[in-house]
Amino acid sequence: MSENEDPMLRSVELTRTATGRYTVRNAAGAEIEFGQGEGLLNPMELLLAAIVGCSSIDVDTVTARSAEPTDFRVAATGRKVVEDGASRVDGLHLSFNVAFPDTAEGRKAAGMVERLVDLSHEKYCTVSRTVERGTPVTNEVHVVLGDAGQTQK
Repeated sequence: MSENEDPMLRSVELTRTATGRYTVRNAAGAEIEFGQGEGLLNPMELLLAAIVGCSSIDVDTVTARSAEPTDFRVAATGRKVVEDGASRVDGLHLSFNVAFPDTAEGRKAAGMVERLVDLSHEKYCTVSRTVERGTPVTNEVHVVLGDAGQTQK
């Protein structure tokens, strides 16, 4: 990374692989295929996955230092709402279902879960905090016609 790059900047790039099918890739080369169709997560499910993933990492990272969970499942739900022809999601909810062994270490980890979920929500989960706060989304468009590479804005 050059010294002029912003170390706080995060980015991904999307590539269309077929009609309704896309691959998104980060700078490290990790990728996820998504879109519309059987076997694919849709964009709203990816948003839910990002929220549930962010909070789950916060909880798992800390509790696993004390004990490995015997079960760790977290559900994320939200209801699609259409208002004046525009769609959004409302009622976002996470439901943590975590189990630990019945040992001193497991009881210690179990005793942390509720507070860690609260801390993730209040302070650490960038994804859910961004959704709750709201942030502008801007666009830039470049369209190329033909092989000559003429760009139209």
